[in-house]
Amino acid sequence: MLKLYNTLSRKKEDFKPLKDKKVNLFVCGPTVYDFPHIGHARTYIAFDMIVKYLRQKGYDVFYLQNITDIDDKIINRAKEKGISPKELAEEFENEYLKDMKSLSVDSINKYARATEYIKEIISQVERLLEKGYAYHLKDGIYYDISKFEEYGKLSRRTALQAEDAVTRIDEGLDKRNKGDFCLWKFSKSDEPKWPSPWEPGRPGWHIEDTAITEKYFGPQYDIHGGARDLIFPHHEAEISQMEAISGKKPLVKYWLHTGFLTVGGQKMSKSLGNFITIRNFLKENPVRLTRFFIIKNHYRSPIDYSPKSILQAKKELERIDEFIEKLNNHKSKSKKTDAMEKLVLTAEKKFDEAMNEDFNTPKAIALIFELVNKGNSLLSKNEVDAKEAKKTLEYLRDIDKFFNFIFWEKSKEKIPSDVLNLVKERESYRKNNQWEKADETRKEIEKMGYQVEDTERGPKIKKLN
Repeated sequence: MLKLYNTLSRKKEDFKPLKDKKVNLFVCGPTVYDFPHIGHARTYIAFDMIVKYLRQKGYDVFYLQNITDIDDKIINRAKEKGISPKELAEEFENEYLKDMKSLSVDSINKYARATEYIKEIISQVERLLEKGYAYHLKDGIYYDISKFEEYGKLSRRTALQAEDAVTRIDEGLDKRNKGDFCLWKFSKSDEPKWPSPWEPGRPGWHIEDTAITEKYFGPQYDIHGGARDLIFPHHEAEISQMEAISGKKPLVKYWLHTGFLTVGGQKMSKSLGNFITIRNFLKENPVRLTRFFIIKNHYRSPIDYSPKSILQAKKELERIDEFIEKLNNHKSKSKKTDAMEKLVLTAEKKFDEAMNEDFNTPKAIALIFELVNKGNSLLSKNEVDAKEAKKTLEYLRDIDKFFNFIFWEKSKEKIPSDVLNLVKERESYRKNNQWEKADETRKEIEKMGYQVEDTERGPKIKKLN
């Protein structure tokens, strides 16, 4: 039985979707005003893996993600660049989608732009006004948190803390309560606006998500995901809005939150200026390494980024690569012991147990390395036949359907022709016993950033760190 850690209950619960095997899942998407950074990649890769795992286990998952394409940040950045907010949002939405494609995040069924759901947003604001949960101020319509008795039940608090996403807190001067938030902002003359029953304006941040999820899922659904800094006030606001409108609870059955990606212990963020964009990170690090670095950590745990931690992940991936290469090239006949088959069956059982325990990827990946170590030992003793080698590869490919870091097309990393020519030249020297010239050529290859490893099957070329 799959168990999920629910932020709402603070405990692991058996996963039972609202309707049989049908799973409706929503994850908060980006505000498109800048390039996404690897802190964002941490969340989106984690949920990509989770969704793919659920699908492999037979769940029919509809994965919905919003795109905030109207916001104060977008308006201010557009003014700085001298373009319209719409142009800016479209530009960075495209950049975000490119980055998701680069990261092999391809499990999302629907991207929903906030500006395409103005009708649904206005409908929710109207209903909140009718029910007495909202009130008018000079600059917009606000939600009165004192009217919702369970406000704070997700985060176990009602006040801001240091780790919260505080950059979009609404500061209306005449608010009834400090934590009240804007549902509909009356636009200034030079800002984007949409007609409404009140004054022309634009949606507040929190109302976008509930309007979108109500449109696709109704008043209740299975899983809501996002980074942990969104728990308060963003996700708390979503609960208070939708449960007030519908009278049904809970809005979401299971709340899943990812840990931060930190740099020197500090959360990676644009406001702190300690971020690395996804595109710049991928210039130096392969996609599969990025996915492995993120997935090897539990989705709820923080990850502290450093060049040293990336180097460690790279060495670990190389161990997997070497094992796979041995399996791929294993043709020799051996005495039939069934040892490898038993090893794979044991790994498979323990792996499923780990993944079913709230997606415990650190434990699951440790089991992969246990398989690698014991498998290498069996290969060295010639106790693996070709059929067992093939079945082991099939098992690893099965895992990689949701991990997407074990197998990767090496052709994507093209080795320069100059390097390849030097490798051929060196092989010629070696065949003619010209060892001194072969050694000189090897040094030339290393100066170009590559290393040659001599194997039974010929030279193997690796890029140096």
